[in-house]
Amino acid sequence: MPFRLLVTLIFMSLSTHAISQEEDVFDASTIPLDLKIKANAVVRYDQATIEVKSYDKFVYTNKRIVTVFNAQGNSKPGAYMHYDKNININKLEVKVYDASGDEIKKIRKNDFQDVSAVSGGTLYSDSRLKYLDYTPINYPYTISFETEVVYHSTAFLPSWRPIDGFYASTEFSEYKIVNESDIDIKIKTSNFENFSIEQHDDFHFSAKHLKALKREAYSPSFETFSPKLKVALTKFKMEGVDGANNTWEDFGKWMHDELLAGTAVLPVEVINEVKMLTQSATSDYEKAKLVYEYMQNKTRYISVQVGIGGWKPMLASDVDRLGYADCKGLSNYTKALLEEIGIKANYAIIYGDNDLRSIDKEFSSVEGNHAVLCIPNDEKDIWLECTSQTNPFGFTAGFTDDRDALLITPEGGKIVHTTVYPTEANLQDTRATINLVKDGSISADVTIKTYGYQYALHEGVQNKPKREQELDLKEYWDYINNLSIDAITYNNDKDNVVFTETAKVSSTSYATKSGKRLLFQPNAFNKVTNIPTRYKKRTLDFEVERGFTDKDEFTIKIDPTLSIEAVPDDVSISNTYGSYTFSIEKISENELLYKRTYILNKGYYPKEDYKAFRDFMAQIVRHDKTKIVLISKT
Repeated sequence: MPFRLLVTLIFMSLSTHAISQEEDVFDASTIPLDLKIKANAVVRYDQATIEVKSYDKFVYTNKRIVTVFNAQGNSKPGAYMHYDKNININKLEVKVYDASGDEIKKIRKNDFQDVSAVSGGTLYSDSRLKYLDYTPINYPYTISFETEVVYHSTAFLPSWRPIDGFYASTEFSEYKIVNESDIDIKIKTSNFENFSIEQHDDFHFSAKHLKALKREAYSPSFETFSPKLKVALTKFKMEGVDGANNTWEDFGKWMHDELLAGTAVLPVEVINEVKMLTQSATSDYEKAKLVYEYMQNKTRYISVQVGIGGWKPMLASDVDRLGYADCKGLSNYTKALLEEIGIKANYAIIYGDNDLRSIDKEFSSVEGNHAVLCIPNDEKDIWLECTSQTNPFGFTAGFTDDRDALLITPEGGKIVHTTVYPTEANLQDTRATINLVKDGSISADVTIKTYGYQYALHEGVQNKPKREQELDLKEYWDYINNLSIDAITYNNDKDNVVFTETAKVSSTSYATKSGKRLLFQPNAFNKVTNIPTRYKKRTLDFEVERGFTDKDEFTIKIDPTLSIEAVPDDVSISNTYGSYTFSIEKISENELLYKRTYILNKGYYPKEDYKAFRDFMAQIVRHDKTKIVLISKT
């Protein structure tokens, strides 16, 4: 039998199997019981085909049928489609079915909501979005979504995710690429081995009966363990500009030559201004810091999604004239300023997010959602977040730290790792003087200094209204009854990257009375109160993305009418996950010194170790509730 005929018959057989199932996929009662467990929605049928016509055109067709069980599953049908001048929607149709599979509504292309595809913080974008605006009357219900879209910008080819996030199961899903061009297509599959996924040929895959996954405490990112297929053309077109994508090197070379070239010209007066500003600086570090602060004071961030696919930055001269730009424009503008004073800087593409997400160093494609700047340095590269008007120079913890980025150089693209903030650098140092009165009330002066990633968590609170500042502290110390915030002050030392919060607080009922005795918990201002969830059978590995260190030192001044009856023994715990110590030193008959150090290590751990990790955390919670026993002298 000829090979082409054999492939055709195999595909027809698969499609016939899928379509025969479709006859009852609208009836919610036909869903297998084990696919309903832990699921807010079930993907009954999902068939996607990509027909690559040439390096500058592909056609995407998709039929997707999803049964939704509750309000949390309403986003799972995915009934939306982006479009712009290079993306044409030929077909867009939805049918809605009730629990029994009877059709109750039909929505055509013109009935979809049509809005800008970007947030309100965007000044302008030519990208738009058509989406289904449907409010269900009852659950469960089923949506059938069909679309056909023609793309003339081929930098982004749709990927395949047979499981659509946590709390969604899949009955049947199929993904197929038909290459009618002479352009090579490359793919990368991840995490297929642990799921029921079949490969029929190089570009044809199907999956069936994939059970829903439940989010668990300290779950790693869904992408790290869920199945995914990525695809890219080795030659593509982005908004009329030809691109190459065999390796990260040639992709980066394309970005440098086609997207960045010619964008860094600055007005002469601006060049003279920055040269004058930095003429007295004694080092390149000092010069770069002055230029970064100049940029922060002169510009502000606003999204401008225009240019080549939203990837080409605004001209540096336009950024200077307007005083605003997006991450691309501000990074490119800062790069231009630095180069005018002889400091080399490289534009970089990255995933900006609080969760750690890296550019895939093994698979070159159009990736990332953010642009930053990197100043090469022999000791340690300096990374600049150019969208922030308040960030300290070279500080990136919390949004772009500890991940792989794509560095754009004249020679091509290079994968490099951004600044890592180690456990000991992510420090919170809390000091307090606590006055304990015989009726159980306390007053205290508390100073919290944060560094590294913990600085990123705290900095910015000084810009909130006073009421919100007080609420933040009350939420942080929510275990203190009748807490009053009497005063708060802040100091943001951007040169040394230290954020200091000073508070005067009081509570009328902190300690607990028991007859003539008073039970007092010495850890008043940095208590761990939550133990991670217990699981009868843990299904996912677990991860601590960033390690940190907490150091606490509290001086406790005791009412003279009270005497110390019992003080707990010192504690010291150390294991793979971190360490915990505390001690209580008697300074005098009416003064104690409480010291505590809690370290949690960064790490990725197998699910079998979760019980030991949870036991460690439970010990910390228990010891943080340790009590001192005081007795009245009268």
